[in-house]
Amino acid sequence: SFDMALSGILTEAEIAAGLQSCQAADSFNYKTFFVKVGLNSKSKEQLTKVFGILDQDRSGFIEEDELKLFLQNFSASARALTDAETKAFLAAGDSDGDDKIGVDGKTAFIKW
Repeated sequence: SFDMALSGILTEAEIAAGLQSCQAADSFNYKTFFVKVGLNSKSKEQLTKVFGILDQDRSGFIEEDELKLFLQNFSASARALTDAETKAFLAAGDSDGDDKIGVDGKTAFIKW
């Protein structure tokens, strides 16, 4: 399960803090979320694991539909991202303009 995959990378408290920061629609800011969840202080190996979890279809990319479910990947009770949030998130991690976040973009968009 996702929880098992995240254990050892993120604590429940970190995830809860991240989700609490973006409960209202259009309040999701990926930088704030990553800081609250502690992703910005994780190792490249840990980030690669999280990336793999978010890349549901194992394409090596995180597409818009996978980003929409981003918060729900952390908690089933979390809301889905809005279109505006998804587009802003995608724009930040899309290094080559193909409307998806590739492996090369994953650490870039976490480690500003």
